[in-house]
Amino acid sequence: MSYGLLGALQLTSDQTQIEARLAGLASALSRPGPRPELRWLFKAVFLVVAVLLTATSTLAFPQRVDSVVTSSQTGLDIPDAPLTQVSGQGQHLSQTQAPAQSSAQPVSPAIPAPGSIQGVVVNRDGAVYQGVHVDLASNASTPVATTTTDSDGWFHFTAVSPGPFRISVSSEGFTTQVISGVLHPSESYEVKAVVLPLASTSSQVMVTASPEEVAEAQLKDEEHQRIFGILPNFYIVYAPSAPPLNPRQKFHLAWRSSIDPFAFLLTGAIAGVEQANDGFKGYGQGAQGYAKRYGANFADNSIGNMIGGALLPSLLKQDPRYFVKGSGTIRSRILYAIKSSVMCKGDNGRWQPNYSGVLGGLATGGISNLYYPASNRNGAAVTFENSLIGLGGGAIQNIFQEFVIRKLTPNVANYSPTKP
Repeated sequence: MSYGLLGALQLTSDQTQIEARLAGLASALSRPGPRPELRWLFKAVFLVVAVLLTATSTLAFPQRVDSVVTSSQTGLDIPDAPLTQVSGQGQHLSQTQAPAQSSAQPVSPAIPAPGSIQGVVVNRDGAVYQGVHVDLASNASTPVATTTTDSDGWFHFTAVSPGPFRISVSSEGFTTQVISGVLHPSESYEVKAVVLPLASTSSQVMVTASPEEVAEAQLKDEEHQRIFGILPNFYIVYAPSAPPLNPRQKFHLAWRSSIDPFAFLLTGAIAGVEQANDGFKGYGQGAQGYAKRYGANFADNSIGNMIGGALLPSLLKQDPRYFVKGSGTIRSRILYAIKSSVMCKGDNGRWQPNYSGVLGGLATGGISNLYYPASNRNGAAVTFENSLIGLGGGAIQNIFQEFVIRKLTPNVANYSPTKP
């Protein structure tokens, strides 16, 4: 806009000079002077000059505008320059202010995300404890959070600040346990199962005993179990959670049952009854016949104990003993006793078919054919038949064990049920 104004002012000045020259020529021609012929000549020259001057001024106008535009493109100092400088200064200010604004507020450090801590409290047997007092503390000794274990034995701490921590687990009558660790940001830290032992010395001794040691102690109790204090009752278990016997203990129990003094007396009595009734006539009478009958009965008892009570249970990993139920309805206990004649506990604690007892009875019956008189030897059918009869007799014996025999056994250890 300033370039156009400058050009217009310049053109107006040129036209004014031209008009002034023409007015001067016109006044000169109007004054009286030379002859009329010369006056017309002067007028003609005047017109030609006027036309030339007018054409010259017309052609000069666009050249002047072009010169102005050209001067702006060449960067000459023009009046509008201060406006451009002001605009440039504003732009310069915005550029210099930008870093100041970006560095005005420093970035604050990130706060570590909290985590959580949980765990379970159990005893040596894996049973959970409810209501146990649990304290959570940082490096300082003052607890920052407190809770108790739920019905499943678990405790939980949420929104815990990352860093070292210390957990104290305590309950009346138990030894306090302390666990330390480090919690990382956003971590869900699960404490390894906390075993809370009893505070008493005797309980600590029992808890630290291995399953084999516990089984050995219970086996010694079973060897003192005698009906009326006389008849051995070794293969009966009254402990509710008795551990399994190892092979050595199974053979020891079978051998101990075979050589018990009462076993010799009972074998002699049975041989005497058979001698009196002339049973197994092939053995004959007299001392020789009695000895053969005595030896056959002793072999039946010993072979049955060794094969069905030690060898096969060791190979098949089964427990040859009867575990007394001792509680529940009469019907449930009777069904349990009958089932136990064909089912037994495995060394893994699970119930399974009593292969040891069934196969042991068949093996004992088959071997007895080697030393019984030829006239009294039984075929395979009779052997199976006798084994089935033996299973029925075992079921009846279990029922008596469940309801009667314990009352007649004075030296039964007092086992209390385990409490979680």
